[in-house]
Amino acid sequence: MGKTKGFMEVERETPKPRSVAERIHDWEELYQPFPVEKLRDQASRCMDCGIPFCHNGCVLHNLIPSWNDWVYRGRWEEAVDAMHRTNNFPEFTGRICPALCEASCVVGINRDPVTIREIERTVAEEGFARGLIKPQPPAERTGRKVAVVGSGPAGMAAAQQLTRAGHEVTLFEKNERVGGLLRFGIPDFKLEKRVIDRRLEQMVAEGLTVRTGVNVGVDITAEQLRVDFEAVVLTGGSEQPRDLPVPGRGLSGIHFAMDYLTQQNRRVAGAHIPPTDAIFAIGKRVVVIGGGDTGADCVGTAIRQGAASVTQIELLPRPPKERAPETPWPMWPNMLRTSTSHLEGCERMWSILTRAFEADAGGHLRGIHCVRLHWAEQEDGGRPKMQEIPGSEFFLEADLVLLAMGFLHPVKSGLLDGLGVALDGRGNVRVDGRFMTSVPGVFAAGDMATGQSLVLRAIDGGRRAAVAVDGWLRRGPSVLA
Repeated sequence: MGKTKGFMEVERETPKPRSVAERIHDWEELYQPFPVEKLRDQASRCMDCGIPFCHNGCVLHNLIPSWNDWVYRGRWEEAVDAMHRTNNFPEFTGRICPALCEASCVVGINRDPVTIREIERTVAEEGFARGLIKPQPPAERTGRKVAVVGSGPAGMAAAQQLTRAGHEVTLFEKNERVGGLLRFGIPDFKLEKRVIDRRLEQMVAEGLTVRTGVNVGVDITAEQLRVDFEAVVLTGGSEQPRDLPVPGRGLSGIHFAMDYLTQQNRRVAGAHIPPTDAIFAIGKRVVVIGGGDTGADCVGTAIRQGAASVTQIELLPRPPKERAPETPWPMWPNMLRTSTSHLEGCERMWSILTRAFEADAGGHLRGIHCVRLHWAEQEDGGRPKMQEIPGSEFFLEADLVLLAMGFLHPVKSGLLDGLGVALDGRGNVRVDGRFMTSVPGVFAAGDMATGQSLVLRAIDGGRRAAVAVDGWLRRGPSVLA
């Protein structure tokens, strides 16, 4: 423990975002630099408590008290090492993870929790700046060939771990660049893509082979994949979006959120989007349906594109401003969360049901017919029941509607159908306790196996799947365990 009373003497402080007036005119990251000396003070707030509940809150079980202590002492090499023992990509999670660890921080019982996520991000950045994060090629090669299909956080983690174990790993990606939703689904103002490219350079230097623009299951058949590789790891994500089948759904101007975000990320990267295909918000009344992080990303993107107005509607009721009694510490709290995108100019509405979309005389989207809801508590303690409020119908004008209601399961046509892997009751790839699918030698991890989840869960799944694959190839203990 670096400073015995640090948590009593130092108040929580985080980096300040750039002004709204400045940041809505560019796609650069949101936050201003945070001095290392201030970060050292923030690290001193860690109590080194007897039972570090932050370990339980973090799916990756990061060694948080250890690297907080190293940061406080200015020992960056040890901090970088401790962080990478459990997480391949702290520069990703330090930017886009919702910080489950902070919700279970012991200091947070009666004070503001330690700024764990910012410390994590800064340790990664200092590690790169100081030359402490270097390629780690294996001392010996096994000659075993492994295919990892899908280059999101689960695929990248599995590929790096298996490469370091000495296997000949090929990472396949159907798009033109590596990163999955990290690259194509998350706006640059939250995660600049140079951050992905920098880590990918390390992975390639370690011996990873990358093949982009290859749709496995189409460009390469499932049969050929099994012939060319001794093990296959499926990490293609959960890409089937949840739709909204109400009257008028087929009108032009209604799009899935990920189609919209992906297009803008490509535009920022310099790609030319044909005008006939462009989904653009300039001058339009934009309505985002879905109140999660993807919806917030749509809000920030539409504002930067010059939307006339942005409204975000959510089916569920508005969460409480403070931690709800049913989710006490150290649980992840049910409470209202306001993103930086919401603060840039957005009206938010809760308990709203979409009944139908309406067109104007020319057949173009004009708006949405909505009704307000009441969520009735059940006597048996079950889920609240949705009830329409009589007479609460209203019309919401809209020129562009973005559906951000989450994802259902992986896309089955192509690779999954070709391999013949069994699916679970939700349509995800079914795996056993060793991440093996119903097809021997074929493994799955990340959202493809668990359903839509968080970046840290994907990284954790990729790492644990790599241990299972390595052990299976060696017919014994894994060197990664």
